[in-house]
Amino acid sequence: MNGISGSHRRSPGFPATDVLVVGYGPVGQVLAILLAQCGWRVVVVERHPKPYSLPRAVAFDAEAARTLDAVGVTGRIGDITEPSQDYVVSDAAGRQLLRIGLGGSDGPGRPDSTSVYQPGLEAALAARGEELPTLRVHRGLRAVELTESGSGAELVAEDERSGERRTFAASWVVGCDGAGSFVRRSLGVGWADSGFALDWLACDVVPDRPEDFPPSNLQIADPARPRVAVSCGPGRRRWEFMRMPGEDRAEFGTEENAWRLLSMFSARPDNATLTRHATYTFRARNAERWRRGRVLLAGDAAHQMPPFAGQGMCSGFRDAANLAWKLDLVLGGGAGEALLDSYEQERRAHVQHAIDLSVRLGRLICVTDPAAAADRDRAMTARASGPARPSGPLGEHLARGFLADGGSPAGELTGRARLTGPEGPGPADSVLGPGFVLLCRENLADTLSPAALETLRLVHGRVVTVLRADAGSAPGPDTVLDADGRWLPWLESLPAGAVLIRPDRYLFGAASDADGLAALITDFRRRLRPATRGPGAAAGSA
Repeated sequence: MNGISGSHRRSPGFPATDVLVVGYGPVGQVLAILLAQCGWRVVVVERHPKPYSLPRAVAFDAEAARTLDAVGVTGRIGDITEPSQDYVVSDAAGRQLLRIGLGGSDGPGRPDSTSVYQPGLEAALAARGEELPTLRVHRGLRAVELTESGSGAELVAEDERSGERRTFAASWVVGCDGAGSFVRRSLGVGWADSGFALDWLACDVVPDRPEDFPPSNLQIADPARPRVAVSCGPGRRRWEFMRMPGEDRAEFGTEENAWRLLSMFSARPDNATLTRHATYTFRARNAERWRRGRVLLAGDAAHQMPPFAGQGMCSGFRDAANLAWKLDLVLGGGAGEALLDSYEQERRAHVQHAIDLSVRLGRLICVTDPAAAADRDRAMTARASGPARPSGPLGEHLARGFLADGGSPAGELTGRARLTGPEGPGPADSVLGPGFVLLCRENLADTLSPAALETLRLVHGRVVTVLRADAGSAPGPDTVLDADGRWLPWLESLPAGAVLIRPDRYLFGAASDADGLAALITDFRRRLRPATRGPGAAAGSA
């Protein structure tokens, strides 16, 4: 046995579940929904009796938006989102030091970044979760004991009001319980700390006239008071201020001081409502381990970062998207448990890119020495040019993990340019559907052996041929048309005759011809290491 164990035991007849998720913030919600959509029995234990009512995250990027599409909430959040403005860093005088253009979009028009009112997003996710019959959420229960064995785990949780204890048994446990994660502490997992931590005051404000405070994405690198102004959804603004050396933390966090600082942006009690003000300490750290046995970590339980790149919640969504399909395969017997080792391999390295980027931006903005700030400003204004486009600073590429031999393009993230299926044109994700997809150029799919087809069938993978939109053929169950003329040129550029796309839309690998395709599927089958499904496993789909 590993972890914290106690004398409390499961009540006779207590139903085991497939996955127990500890924590029901946005990351726990997305993970639970992705698994429940596959038919797995998912139980959630959440400490807070009610959803957290105030915003924390204020934006999500285009990749996170794909995950929200996958859980079915995109159509429910239109009134709480708006496209983010370009990311701008200015000096104290308002001169532009850095500008990252966020006015672009992916193929189907998804903004590079979207501002959001987080409580509204959580409400939409909760409503989606309530529609899934295999998902159960228990609020007001604080996790107090965790016991893990080779075949599952048990969690003891205590009712915050009555003190009554309940025990939950599951094949797998995922800690999505935030920076102070009980699950992480139970595993004895420490931090790899980047050594960058500062106090800031976050002020969430609803202006009386939002048009007087246009949405922005502004970081002001003023050595006298570094500060930030961003949108957190239509009609809502977030202003943040750094606590300066020597300032008393308690006094810094008062409402009176919040209004004094907000006056720097012309926000006053007579023209705006302060809905929240809180002092927080950001940190930059990555858990030393993300898995031990049957227990895994995700979201802030696994990593924390400064807010300057807006990647905290987005990174958690990537965790959920990566982990959900792997748990799905393992639970369904389509892969051995070793597949889950690739979760930490892929996500820990990937999220370190986001942490490092956030630290670099933070060290740029949080300079308090006037002479050092002046040197920075001169250097940056001298080389300033037009807006930079996002260039994959998060490393939109997986270097190692569940990937084919041979390197690139394995590990690349696929685009969302439109395809046309039997129901008409749409983003590739929706046209191709969930799960693995072997996307082939014309005739290459015909070379697949029965063994290769069986390998794909066991993971509920699809074989799809992409044709030119002007080919004169109608899309069918196994064919799609290149609606925007971008998929076939992309395959040519790799060059590849076929690509195997994972459920999280990263490429497992590519093949140029029939022999390469046979080798690709053989490699895929070897890496899955299929496990025999046990008699006690619950029904679900891979």
